[in-house]
Amino acid sequence: MSNIESAIVHARMLREHYLRDPHRPGYHLIVPEGMHSPVDPNGAIFWNGRYHLFYIYQHEQRHYWGHVSSLDLVHWRHHLPALAPDPDDGAGDGIFSGGAFADPQGRAVITYWKFSPKSGLGIATSTDENLDFWTKHPGNPLIPELPGRRGVALVTTPEGAERFASGADPSAVWMRDGRYYVATGNLIVMHEEGVKKNNPAYQGDTLYLFESDDLTRWRFLGEFYKSDRRWTAADEDCMCPDFFPLPGSPEGGPATDKHMLLFISHNHGCQYYIGDYTGRRFEPRAHGRMSWKDREFFAPESLADPKGRRIMWAWLINPRGPRSPSESPESAAQAAAGWSGEMSLPRVLWLGEDGTLRMRPVPELEVLRYRGIEWPSRDLPGGQRCPLEKLSGRSLEVEAEFELGTAQRVGIEVCCAMDGPECTPIFYDAAEGTLNVDTRHSGPLQGTRLIESAPLRLPPAEPLRLRVFVDRCIVEVFANDRQAIARHIFPSAESGTVRLFADGGSARLLSLRTWHMMPSNPW
Repeated sequence: MSNIESAIVHARMLREHYLRDPHRPGYHLIVPEGMHSPVDPNGAIFWNGRYHLFYIYQHEQRHYWGHVSSLDLVHWRHHLPALAPDPDDGAGDGIFSGGAFADPQGRAVITYWKFSPKSGLGIATSTDENLDFWTKHPGNPLIPELPGRRGVALVTTPEGAERFASGADPSAVWMRDGRYYVATGNLIVMHEEGVKKNNPAYQGDTLYLFESDDLTRWRFLGEFYKSDRRWTAADEDCMCPDFFPLPGSPEGGPATDKHMLLFISHNHGCQYYIGDYTGRRFEPRAHGRMSWKDREFFAPESLADPKGRRIMWAWLINPRGPRSPSESPESAAQAAAGWSGEMSLPRVLWLGEDGTLRMRPVPELEVLRYRGIEWPSRDLPGGQRCPLEKLSGRSLEVEAEFELGTAQRVGIEVCCAMDGPECTPIFYDAAEGTLNVDTRHSGPLQGTRLIESAPLRLPPAEPLRLRVFVDRCIVEVFANDRQAIARHIFPSAESGTVRLFADGGSARLLSLRTWHMMPSNPW
């Protein structure tokens, strides 16, 4: 058998293996094959009529940037790798997180963290129609880090003093008053200089701001913002930063005067600030999180499309691994499955009239709907589970509106067993003012068992509006355009019942629509 014939046979075997897997997502974008970590989405950009998204993956123990593109945010074409490690990079080295920018000169500009013995900020450019070919700057790293100290650069302040900064996890470049700007993350500086040495000057999350006239020579301007212990802890870093003005509508349109900084801390996952960008500093006015109990919602990335919409993704860290099969039954399941690396559904972000963040899934996802059912309104007596007899499955969308009434908890249970306790409740807790996803009984073995609770306080007269997406091993829920949670669940193959419920009092179902969802991944 020739090499190409062998490759074809093995490609078919891999495809059939994935198609038999009851937990592999069908319409959440997933890295093409294999187990990968990290899988940060990076470099999101709208270019020549297409949405492009890059992501980290590993090959022969080194880190690359993969590349996909789409016309509709639902169906994705895989490209050849965009960025590969340099020839002198070793195991564990390569291309780490960064962003993408459409330069007025007609170039696409990628920033990335060159993670290697010669570490620091790297830049690559492309003028290719499909962004298939990239040229790294010959001077990389353009913000060099200290030898033997990846993530730590020695820079000179505008006042002439020396201090530590970084070239790590650069944001996308942006332009202001004819100059280029980039912000870099503080993970290593915060840990080594702040936490380990108990130096408050380097503790907490921040970014380092650099300015350039030519994308080559970068001047350090100082810390981009100052963190506040009201919102974040002294041991939280700021990495995978994404900085942009927020639109005032889910349909896009002109940007508002408020800016948003999306980022992660490595110990608490995705979070954000909304504030004012004045002079050379960002002044946070409000803080929020997108991950509360752990860091499963991680590494955010976003783009602006021609409508002015702000569209974001995050990496959903798979709780099964990747790890060696000898460590635990969960890691054995991960190794047997042979995949990880899922992205959240694309969601639009905008600024509400009250100055707080709004979010919802992109409407393009509606193309996947089929077998739709519109259900009649009904009362929900307290303490009862009301199954939807005509609906069962693990690839679904449920859109429901509830009048809360006297109930303390109102919601939907998905992926329920006909007999036994297995199910995943999704509910609003009126007393606590929280949106919740309970994964403690979501499957017999795999996944994290917890109740993820996100703050959500509804006024007395406002109904609860839920949009729930079930995609085999992923549940993603959006509530009232103001909050969202995404979790892994790993239900049993036979667990597909959906139930409505109210606890601690009665409620009323005002409207309910459901659909099965067509997979958009090829396998």
